[in-house]
Amino acid sequence: MELIKKALNGDKRSLSRIISKAELGDEFQREIMKSISPNIWNGYRIGITGPPGAGKSTITNQLTKHYLNEGKKVAIIAVDPTSPFSGGALLGDRIRMTDIGSEEGVFIRSMATRGSLGGLSEKTSDTADILSAAGYDIILIETVGVGQSELDIANNSDTTLVTLVPESGDSIQAMKAGLMEIADLYIINKSDRAGAESLVSAIKTILTLNDKSNDEWSPQIIKSIATENVGTKEIAAEIERHKEFLVKNNLLVERRLGHTRKKIEEIINSRLKKIIWNDDREKLIKKILPEIMNGSLSAHEAADQIILSYSNDNS
Repeated sequence: MELIKKALNGDKRSLSRIISKAELGDEFQREIMKSISPNIWNGYRIGITGPPGAGKSTITNQLTKHYLNEGKKVAIIAVDPTSPFSGGALLGDRIRMTDIGSEEGVFIRSMATRGSLGGLSEKTSDTADILSAAGYDIILIETVGVGQSELDIANNSDTTLVTLVPESGDSIQAMKAGLMEIADLYIINKSDRAGAESLVSAIKTILTLNDKSNDEWSPQIIKSIATENVGTKEIAAEIERHKEFLVKNNLLVERRLGHTRKKIEEIINSRLKKIIWNDDREKLIKKILPEIMNGSLSAHEAADQIILSYSNDNS
């Protein structure tokens, strides 16, 4: 409890330690999450996604400087690919953010995807909760950028930014990736390059195909050149406008309730998997795998046998 207290009082080393302990998923994790639960929604969560090379890290960097100038504390969760050797984060984004990492009001945490299909570690949400409870006003979640499997960023953010560049392909590819469905704001980065205007026009055309009533949020498109800090103020202003829209229409709480429900489902699924999949089930599946291979048993029937085995153990 002393470690948690230090972390919540601003000690960055203690904060790093409790995040690491929370990632382990043991009893201490539950103690941490229980102790911070009254304050997990104090910070505003902004997800930044898009294809690799779109400039997400640079935009994150510029937004952080903007919020620091406003006197806000900023936490960054940089979700990196998992190293195939160590299983840890590759830390690429943290390396690129060295100019802001030393700021007093900034905390940066790199997290490995650990094979998560959505490109987000299962512990990202817990980390955001901890950082919010620790007094960070803005929590930027920058994702690894892996296309369609990236969509769960929307389940961890209050506002979701989709970053595209002219070179990332036409808008049809973006739509195929599903990014068109989750954006609260589109950023066309590197907008000084050829093809930027045609990409803006194509996105506008796609947006007109969506049947939305007048009281629904309509995503805007902002052109930026993040390396030159062009468009940063406009992006921040649009994020604030979206936040005000959510609050005014009682949608912020509704959105967060939906996120929490999905998180509970994920926790339950993860715990049940650990409970069911013990040594006995491992031996059983090794025994029945040859039957699947020779066609005498289907994978669905194998799953039924494993579940039945668990039920018999607990009957």
